Amino acid sequence: MADERATLEVGRIVKAHGLRGQVQVDLWSDRVERLGVGATLETERGPLVVVASAAHQARFIVSFDRIDSREEAERWRGIVLSAPRIDDGSVIWIDQLFGAEVVDTSGVLRGVVVDVEANPASDIMVLDTGALVPLTFVVNLDANRRVEIDPPDGLFE
Repeated sequence: MADERATLEVGRIVKAHGLRGQVQVDLWSDRVERLGVGATLETERGPLVVVASAAHQARFIVSFDRIDSREEAERWRGIVLSAPRIDDGSVIWIDQLFGAEVVDTSGVLRGVVVDVEANPASDIMVLDTGALVPLTFVVNLDANRRVEIDPPDGLFE
């Protein structure tokens, strides 16, 4: 089932950079193509098209089509950037997990997802039963309805 929301927040304009309308962007996505030349990002003020971008320390310096002066760049400070969801079929979006029943491959109901905790190795689903299930064990997903897992022996003991 596809998510009903068409876009995701992918970054924010942090501040002006230089005199020609460039801005520093904090990119929240690992998909750097979001800031590729020609990419369109949505904002509360309408779309912005990337004219140029370059990595700079932990951020990006970006030129947008509608921002052409330092004064204009300052007016865009703090604006959130959104982009269409990229769904290649292999990505589990966190918002697709909430409220879903978690069932193992034997058909045993293990609980309902109430939270997701960030973890460097694999994000972890928190079930209403108190069980913690790493996303690496997910084998099938019906967004917000059912998550099928193939857990190792002992996970629920």
